[in-house]
Amino acid sequence: MSHMAGSSTGVLVLHGFTGNPSSVRPVAEAMAVAGYDVEMPRLPGHGTTIEDMMTTSWSDWFGAALDGFDTLASRCDQVVVAGLSMGGLLTLAVGGERPASGLICVNPVARMRSPEETAMVEELIEDGMTVLPGIGSDIADPDAGELAYEGTPLVPLRSMFFDGVKPRCEHWGQLTAPLLLFTSEHDHVVDPADSTHLASTYGGAVEHVWLERSFHVATQDFDRELICERSVAFVVERSAAS
Repeated sequence: MSHMAGSSTGVLVLHGFTGNPSSVRPVAEAMAVAGYDVEMPRLPGHGTTIEDMMTTSWSDWFGAALDGFDTLASRCDQVVVAGLSMGGLLTLAVGGERPASGLICVNPVARMRSPEETAMVEELIEDGMTVLPGIGSDIADPDAGELAYEGTPLVPLRSMFFDGVKPRCEHWGQLTAPLLLFTSEHDHVVDPADSTHLASTYGGAVEHVWLERSFHVATQDFDRELICERSVAFVVERSAAS
């Protein structure tokens, strides 16, 4: 999705690992309705078949996120970045490379997994396992569902952690753009402790909103309207502060 409104502020919206833009579309559409330029890229290997994702890695997804930022920056005075899950990690990573005026993260991946967990993934890969059962559609709302891959591709998962998380997760203090952080109290995919670690070590102002009614894919869950309203208000503040 690309929405050009001729606004001086652009918003880059990023989906998560094995997901696709439909999971974050409510946020993108709320931004467009509010009059902001929006880019919502489909990350390489996503939104087609899991086989397409097997050949992609962190550098592909991060490259696409940076391209989305640069596209917006070419026509907007300032850019806010928002993302869900791995999209939240990408949001933080983009914030480390580009002059974002604000960052919005929903249940972001922000810590390394335990040595035991990473060793297990390594062993599975060595044993020839390529895909684990899926982690998609962790949603409390029975009327909502996430269009995600049925499985979790292990080599790309390893890349997300070792190429995406590991070089950054002890350096969130270097980021200074204002951060709006949404965390589901009951998340069965990403431990809420990731958000706690991010909030406690972050280098800029943090507005931390706890979600009591939603699971991991909160942008499609019971709190989606709250997320959209608070996110638009956050962008309005960033625009006013420029």
